[in-house]
Amino acid sequence: MNTDIVLAAEGSSENVSAGFKQTCQFIQANEKRFTRFSDQSELTRLNRSSGNWFEVSRDMFEILQLCSTYQEMTGGLFDPSILPELEAAGYDRSMDEIRAQGPGQSQNKRMPRPANSFQDIRFEAEQQRVQLPSGMKIDLGGIAKGWIAQQAANILAKYTPTCGVNAGGDMFMVGLPAGEKYWRVTLEDPSDFRRALNVLKVGPGAVATSTTTRRRWVQDGRSQHHIIDPRTGQPAETDFISVTVVTPRLAQAEVFAKALLISGSSQASNLAANCPEITFIAVDTQGHLWGSPNSKEIIDVRS
Repeated sequence: MNTDIVLAAEGSSENVSAGFKQTCQFIQANEKRFTRFSDQSELTRLNRSSGNWFEVSRDMFEILQLCSTYQEMTGGLFDPSILPELEAAGYDRSMDEIRAQGPGQSQNKRMPRPANSFQDIRFEAEQQRVQLPSGMKIDLGGIAKGWIAQQAANILAKYTPTCGVNAGGDMFMVGLPAGEKYWRVTLEDPSDFRRALNVLKVGPGAVATSTTTRRRWVQDGRSQHHIIDPRTGQPAETDFISVTVVTPRLAQAEVFAKALLISGSSQASNLAANCPEITFIAVDTQGHLWGSPNSKEIIDVRS
């Protein structure tokens, strides 16, 4: 998934080792299924089938239905069908390859959005198949990463009552560390990841962060990032540079962190109101903190 993954657990060495092994196997297997950087992945084969019915796995069906739900909840700010725009911006291969070799060849600077929307995807539950509109290509990067990390944590939880999985800032925690009332999660400075802005106090559940500063590259002399605004088809222009979301489900946290980042300060409160169970904290371009009304409850004032 082009990111560091950290597993944490309390318990006997034997149980934790067995849990780590099963969890790692699950992560590796599912990364291969949902990546767009392999010709043999289930996602790539689905994209090749656009315009036709394609029988998918139970997990893929679940994730695509989640995508449809969240696309509607965010008013289209979350939209997996922006893959052509991602590729046009230069993100046409894995981030490791881009960092080593540079971005792909420049394409049209402003890609016209297709007439079909993600809501036009057809689902057939009985035969567990889906039909992408002709020409549509989707990217499941963030939401699939969140889904995988939460499922991985649940697997690890079979071996220990206290554990967590951190997939590049997408975290899911089960239970609480011994003697603690909460998990302590560092709120990083998006302008300098070596520096902490604060520490968050969170219970069992999910935390996800989206930022425009971590995955960046230069194409034709222009700085690009991977957060595409579906309304323009371009890397988002927003006064937020980082958004962290705390919520019970990691896929949901991932989606709203990205959507809130795109929305910026002018729309964030209205968007967050569509999902009352989320708590968010944003960092703007001036280094100021923004947040939902309940965000003060999770900031550790002693930090």
